[in-house]
Amino acid sequence: MKTHFIYILLLFFTMLECNAQQKQLKADVFETSANGNKLKKRSDFSSNGKSSVIQLFPDKKFQTILGFGGSFTEASAYLLNKLSLKNRNLILDAYFGEDGARYSLTRTHINSCDFSLNQYSYAPVAGDMELKHFSVEPDKDDIIPMIKDAMKVSKEGFKIVSSPWTAPPWMKDNNDWRGGKLLPKYYDTWALYFAKYIEAYKTEGIDIWGVTVENEPLGCGNNWESMHYTPHEMTYFVNNHLGKKLKSEGCDVKILGYDQNRGDELEKWADVMFENEASSRYYDGTAIHWYASTYDIFAKSLQHTHKAAPDKYIIQTEACVDAEVPRWKDDKWYWAKEATDWGWDWAPENDKYLHPKYVPVFRYAGDIIGCLNNWVNGWIDWNMVLDKQGGPNWFKNWCVAPVIVDPENDEVYFTPLYNVMTHFSKFIRPGAVRIGFKNSDKKIMVTAAQNPDGSVVLIVLNQDTTKKQITLKLHDKKTTIDISGEAIQTILIY
Repeated sequence: MKTHFIYILLLFFTMLECNAQQKQLKADVFETSANGNKLKKRSDFSSNGKSSVIQLFPDKKFQTILGFGGSFTEASAYLLNKLSLKNRNLILDAYFGEDGARYSLTRTHINSCDFSLNQYSYAPVAGDMELKHFSVEPDKDDIIPMIKDAMKVSKEGFKIVSSPWTAPPWMKDNNDWRGGKLLPKYYDTWALYFAKYIEAYKTEGIDIWGVTVENEPLGCGNNWESMHYTPHEMTYFVNNHLGKKLKSEGCDVKILGYDQNRGDELEKWADVMFENEASSRYYDGTAIHWYASTYDIFAKSLQHTHKAAPDKYIIQTEACVDAEVPRWKDDKWYWAKEATDWGWDWAPENDKYLHPKYVPVFRYAGDIIGCLNNWVNGWIDWNMVLDKQGGPNWFKNWCVAPVIVDPENDEVYFTPLYNVMTHFSKFIRPGAVRIGFKNSDKKIMVTAAQNPDGSVVLIVLNQDTTKKQITLKLHDKKTTIDISGEAIQTILIY
């Protein structure tokens, strides 16, 4: 009888232990932090009894995510051509390879932009309304080879969004690369230009997934290539020329409107583009930038845009640490509140509060998290590669990229911004759906998504200098981890 009792007791405790194991949430934790971790897989968690709680709700679903990535600019492609084959491949593998960031959503420019070596268009002959002399020859030395090499590296492939900074000057009312408007008599020609570009790239073996109608249609102070539209002018052009032309030419591409900063202007454009079924029929979504503030996500304008067109995309097509020369092999700078942007010097007095000094790592991670939590479907960084000066750039408008190179000495520096991008792009895959969560600690930023394979990805940003303990809960399972001070974590739950 005693033996029988002991057996039952052992069986009871064995069942309790098995049940406890079943309740344990399995997760891989990857951390990048100011203390030196770079996408480090962590399992060395400590417990002090005090824990924040993040509860996940995969049944509460939001937008589908297209992906994350960077831009194929002439500047980046030119620099890759100046490196050794070994370092060129190193960078492409780091961005597109299975062991790297696995970029899935990218951008490039139609004609030249500020991050080109000089100004050029694909239709240099003035008055060529039928575009008989159209050619993407200027891209064949650098941008096209870079895209093709990235395609070879990428196992799952990636989408490309193409954006013009301006039409050729001869199509504009000021006959200049900068500023001015497209002359109405060239509306059909400019629409045909898009179709010819898409077809020319297709001939090169490159599919263009989408186009924006114009990069920064509100202008850029006439500093570099630009062309102006009002929201009504752009919508008229899309509905009466671009949309029809692309359809008639068999170009199956997405059309994204606006393509400038979030804020009040975004709301005004969304109201015009998506006023009714007729105005929005050719628009597939809205493109946005982040330059209106170094910290404000402009959640209100993002929510407004989603509400105006809940079945359309919102894609962040450009972001970078601008107006700065990169710090070479100085990781600490990217974790320090030393960066400024154009608004530090040039913003109107009433907007200067939007442009304080900031921590570059926090700006990237915080913005991506904020965008995802407000219906953004994809997030694209600007240049993938720049040099130690922050160029090349014909206007000398220096900026920072996640990867900095010294072509003269054939050296490569992966800044902490590369790690931040990888935390999102590597783990949140195309087709993932943002899911609900409840976060008990308002001092940490959180977003979550479920991948097509069923895995759940949680991103956590801790901007405090102190470590935080977190208990994660999913259904009836849980686990406790910690995140270092000044750190970003990707938590892969399976």
